[in-house]
Amino acid sequence: MIQGNRQRFSSLAIFLLVAGLCACARAGGADYAVVVSDKTNADPQWHAVVEVLREKHHASVLTFGKSVAESLPKLRAQFPRYACFVATPAEATREFVVQVHRLTRRLDDDPYTDCIWGILTGYDAANALRIAKQTEPLVIRKGAGGTAIALDKFEEGVWFDEGRQGHMMRKERGGEPKEQTAPDDTTAAIVKEFNSGNVDFFLTSGHATERDWQIGFSYRNGQFRCADGRLFGLDTQNVHHPIDSPNPKVYLPVGNCLMGHIDGPDAMALAFMNSGGVDQMVGYVVETWYGYGGWGVLDYFVKQPGRFTLAESFYANQQALIFRLATYFPELLDAEIDERGRTKARPLLTDKARKAGIKAQDAIGLLFDRDFVAFYGDPAWEARLAPRDCEWEQTLTGKDGVFTFEVKPKPGSDGLAHLDRPIFQLLPQRLKHIELLEGAELQPTITNKFLLLPNAKDAGKPLRIVFRAEKA
Repeated sequence: MIQGNRQRFSSLAIFLLVAGLCACARAGGADYAVVVSDKTNADPQWHAVVEVLREKHHASVLTFGKSVAESLPKLRAQFPRYACFVATPAEATREFVVQVHRLTRRLDDDPYTDCIWGILTGYDAANALRIAKQTEPLVIRKGAGGTAIALDKFEEGVWFDEGRQGHMMRKERGGEPKEQTAPDDTTAAIVKEFNSGNVDFFLTSGHATERDWQIGFSYRNGQFRCADGRLFGLDTQNVHHPIDSPNPKVYLPVGNCLMGHIDGPDAMALAFMNSGGVDQMVGYVVETWYGYGGWGVLDYFVKQPGRFTLAESFYANQQALIFRLATYFPELLDAEIDERGRTKARPLLTDKARKAGIKAQDAIGLLFDRDFVAFYGDPAWEARLAPRDCEWEQTLTGKDGVFTFEVKPKPGSDGLAHLDRPIFQLLPQRLKHIELLEGAELQPTITNKFLLLPNAKDAGKPLRIVFRAEKA
């Protein structure tokens, strides 16, 4: 691994090796692994889910007994590009999400996540099977939500203001976003949009629990609730508004507490998957306060429309988070944190961190977000925004083992001034023996799976990195 930011690596080094390529992480294994407990795999209905994934992706099936951590040796041996953890609602707990995060960082010796993963579950096996059977890529064209959406990145969409009563924004196809007057209680209006059949992206923030989403943040509004795996809106007059929205969509409750926590059959996440037609979602399994693990997904998914799938955006943001931890608090890379934010480790505030405006609380926030955001769905299913212009172009080309990564700001733009996360590029295959040939001054991090460029925010001119590598 080439990593220009960590203390034990020189940013000017010429030869740097990929870290953690243990002998058991060899090439030749399948690119997709289905990981499932023996108990779930023995259930005929859930085994059908496993079989659909196996056939769809030509996947291997890795089973475990009591703990998903038991699958580590098999995952190391295969080192898949994708790992899908099939789990019943009873298995897909907060603890399971944490275990999957920690497991997928241990396939080699670097601190980063070693595969693009997802947890595939559902209200019941039939719901999970529907999600597993999705093969047609989803091109996202219309967004909707209860908080601000960058409507210029969508062909059409609408969002209802959670902080300002009576305010909303709408963009019609072919038009520009325009302010509109919203009803004081937006419950029925949001349900109508959700049920319309053409919303394929839904974004929420504000107060929430495993049992409800509270639509208004700073004023009284209605709620989304669920019962028996069915979503419904409940307005301020206690009027019930059923939700039936079977068209494929993705859901990002990135600003909500607990929306990703499956603590039983009445969890909101399961209802969104069941009657809400959600095939992939990203959500916190705890109360959120720091926000890096959630909101950052939008930086890759929405602000760079069409460049990444949702699964790739989640993966990219997680690596950006770990990179930030490695940059400013490398002593905490192996630290664990409980759901209340407690850890035995103590962050060391260096001069580098102080100069960057980083505080000790940031260390706790990064640790907190690292393990407590879930990704649900088939990680290889492609859901991405319809391509639109980005602030910059990025390309990765390779010939005879030499790879060139270039970043070119869009003419007329202010470069990368609005970039909130590192530039991220997935590699086309797992690599080893990486030799940096050009661009050391940019301090790139190049692992066996991705390239991350941290300090491009002020760049107003093209950037170029060249490296030599071998297929792992």
